[in-house]
Amino acid sequence: MATPFRSLFLLASLGAAASAQSAPQWIVGGHTVLAPSGVMPVTVAGAVAHVRILDRAATTTLEIELHNPAPVPQEAVLLLPVPDGAAVSGFTFAGPLPEARAEVLPRDAARRLYDDITRRLRDPALLEFVDWRCLRSSVFPVPAHGSQRLRVVYDHVLEVDGARADYVLPRSEALVHAVPWQITVDLQVGGRLALCYSPSHELEIVRRGEQALTARLAPHGRCEPGAFRLAFTTEADPLRPSATLFAYPDPTVGGGYFLLLAGAPAPERTAPLRREVTLVLDRSGSMAGRKLEQAKAAAHQVLAGLGDGEGIQVLDYGNTVAAAFPQPVPKDARTLAAALAYVDAIRPHGGTNLHDALVEALRAPALPGTLPLVLFLTDGLPTVGPVRETDLRRVVAAGNPHARRVFCFGVGHDVNVPLLDRIAEATRATTVYVQPDEDVERAVARTFARLDRPVLAAPKLTAGGPSVRIAEVLPAVLPDLFVGDQLVVLGQYRGDADLHFELEGGGADGPRRFEFTLPVHTASTRHAFVPRLWATRQIGFLVDALRQQAGDLGGPPVLASADPFADPRLRELRDEILRLSARFGVLGEYTAFLAREGSDLGDWSALTAACGGVLHQRAVATRSGIGAVNQGCNLWLQKGQQRVDHWNRWLDDKLQRVETAAVQQICDRAFFRRGERWIDGVTVANGRLAPDERVAFGSARFFALLERLQAQGRGGVLSLRGEILLEVDGKNVLVAASASETETEEVIR
Repeated sequence: MATPFRSLFLLASLGAAASAQSAPQWIVGGHTVLAPSGVMPVTVAGAVAHVRILDRAATTTLEIELHNPAPVPQEAVLLLPVPDGAAVSGFTFAGPLPEARAEVLPRDAARRLYDDITRRLRDPALLEFVDWRCLRSSVFPVPAHGSQRLRVVYDHVLEVDGARADYVLPRSEALVHAVPWQITVDLQVGGRLALCYSPSHELEIVRRGEQALTARLAPHGRCEPGAFRLAFTTEADPLRPSATLFAYPDPTVGGGYFLLLAGAPAPERTAPLRREVTLVLDRSGSMAGRKLEQAKAAAHQVLAGLGDGEGIQVLDYGNTVAAAFPQPVPKDARTLAAALAYVDAIRPHGGTNLHDALVEALRAPALPGTLPLVLFLTDGLPTVGPVRETDLRRVVAAGNPHARRVFCFGVGHDVNVPLLDRIAEATRATTVYVQPDEDVERAVARTFARLDRPVLAAPKLTAGGPSVRIAEVLPAVLPDLFVGDQLVVLGQYRGDADLHFELEGGGADGPRRFEFTLPVHTASTRHAFVPRLWATRQIGFLVDALRQQAGDLGGPPVLASADPFADPRLRELRDEILRLSARFGVLGEYTAFLAREGSDLGDWSALTAACGGVLHQRAVATRSGIGAVNQGCNLWLQKGQQRVDHWNRWLDDKLQRVETAAVQQICDRAFFRRGERWIDGVTVANGRLAPDERVAFGSARFFALLERLQAQGRGGVLSLRGEILLEVDGKNVLVAASASETETEEVIR
C-alpha cells in the first residue's frame, strides 16, 4: 500500500540533505536527470501539472513520479525553473519519515548553483534555465527498485502586457526527453474572457461561460518538449475585436518580428452576415459509387445547415454543367425541397469540365447582403474544355466579379494540386484533400462548420503612420472572420514606436472599422517563437509562389525537363527558401537534406543545388497524384502555422509522417547536428563554418561566454551536449570539451 503524502510547508533554507546510499542526483525541470559517473540514474516516469489562474494570480501544482532502478535507495535533488516572484506554498512526497525541504533561489543564487553543478558533473543541461529563478528540493529516499511521488505547489503573479496576461511553465526544449506530461489549466477572470492562445502546444479548450475556461494539453502533445505557454486577454467592449501583440526584437530587420493575435468582433446586431452557398458537385464517371453518394450526403447536410433567407445553389458538372436554379435563391421550404430533389437526381457520367464549372459558379449575381461561398468538389484532372492550368487560373483571376470564396475539395489523388490551391487562396478560401479511404461528407461538414456566422468579410489590416512600419506580413490576404475566430498575423516591424493598426471589413450593416494601438517596447527575446513561426509561414508562401509561377512555364513535360531556376525570379525564391530554412531550422521535404549527416553545411553551392533539385522534382514538376497531394497538405499547414513545431514534422510523398531530431531549437537559435557537433543555423546561412575562436567547456572563458549570451537572452544555447559552433557578436565560436583553457581566445572584450 502506498505511503500517504506528508505535507511540509517550507519557510527555512535548504540544509544538509538526508543521508543517501550514493551521491545525490539532480532532476532538472521535470525531465533531465544528472547523475555522477557510474551511478545508475533515477528516471522521471511522468509529470502532471495542474494550473489554476484567477485573474492575474496563478497557482501551479506539479506532481512528478521518480523511478529508481538501482538496488539501493538514492537521493534526488529536484531543480525546477520558476518565474520571478514565485513562492512555494506546499511540498509533499510519499515516504517514511521524510526529511525533504525546498526553497526558491533568487536568480543569482540559481546561476551560481547551475555553474557549480555544470563544473562538477561536466554536463551543460542545467544551463538552459540560467535566465530563471530556481526551486530546489531534496528528496530521500527514492526506494531501491521503487518509485517516489512528489508534489510541489508554487504561486506567482502573471506577467501582463496591456490586456494580455502570460503564463509560462518552464520546461526543457531538448528533443531527447520522452517524459509524458499532462497539463490542465483552469482559468477564470473577473471580466469577459476574450482571447486564449498557446504558441507552444495544441490545446483542447472548453469554455465555461464568458469568464472561465478549461484548457488541456492535447493527448498527442503530451511528449512535446519546450516551455508551456498560455496567453489570454480580457475585453471591455465585445463589439470591438480584442487584440494583443507579441514582439521579438531583431536589429537586423530594423526593429523586429511581431505576432498579432486578434479576435473576431461580435456581430453589430443580433444577426451576423448571411451566407450564400453554391455547391458544385463533380458527377464525372470516376465519381460513381461511394464518392458521389457521400458528396450528395454532404450537400444535404450543408443545405439543411443554412438558415432561412440564406442563399442556396447546386451545380453539377461532367462534360457540361447543370444547375438547380438559374441563379442563387433564398432558402425557404420550397427552394430547399427543390434543391434536395435536384441533388438526389444527380447521376454519374461524362468527363471533367472544370473550366465551365468554375465559370458558372462565379458569374451568377450574388444575393445582396450576403457573403458568397462556393464549396467546389472534384476528383480528377480537367479532361473536357480548356484544361491548361493557366487558362483555369485566369477564370478565377478575371471572372469572379462578386468575390466568391471557393473552398476546394480534392477527392482522391488524381487532382491538380497547385491549381486547386491557387483557386482557393486567390479567393480567401482553403483546400481540403480527401484521401481515398476518407469520408467526403465528413470533410465537407468540417469545413462548413467553420463557416458559421460570418462577422467581418474581406478584412484588411494596415498599420497607420507617416511611414511604412510593417512588412512581410503573413497571411498577405486575411481570411473572412467568423464568430469565435482568432486571427494570427505575423510580420516584421520597423522602429520602436507603438504600432497603430486599423482593421476594416464588411459587416451585416455595412463597412466596419476598428483601430488599436499596441506597444513594441515590451519586445523580448523570450518571444523566440515569433520569428520561427514567421519563417515557417514565409517558407510555405515562397514554395507556393514557386509552384504557381512554374505553372506558367508549360505542361508537365516542359516542367520536368526545363531548368526552372534559369528564370531569375524562381532562382530568387529557391535561394530564400534555403536561407530561411537554414537560419531558422524550419525543415520540410524540400530542405530535409540539411538534417542529414552526409550533407556538407559548409558548402553553400552544394546545398543550393540540392535544394533546387528537390524543388524542381517535387514542387515544380509534380502537379498531381499522391506526391502532389502531400505537398498541398504540408503547405496549407505551413501557411497557417500557429504553434512551434519542434520536430519539423511533414508528410512525405506516401503521406507518411516524418520528423527529425537532428535539428534542435534553443532560445532563438536553431542547431544542426553533425556527429557530436551542433552547428548554429546562423553560421550555415552566412555560409561560413570556420571557427574564429575556441572555448573549452567549463573554463573561465566558457562562463564569460555564458554571461554574454545570458545578457542577450540566449544563455540556454550552451545547454546542448557535445561541441557547439555558434555565432556570437559576428564571430564563430566553437565550444569544445577537448580544448584546454590556455588555447582559448578572449570572447568577451
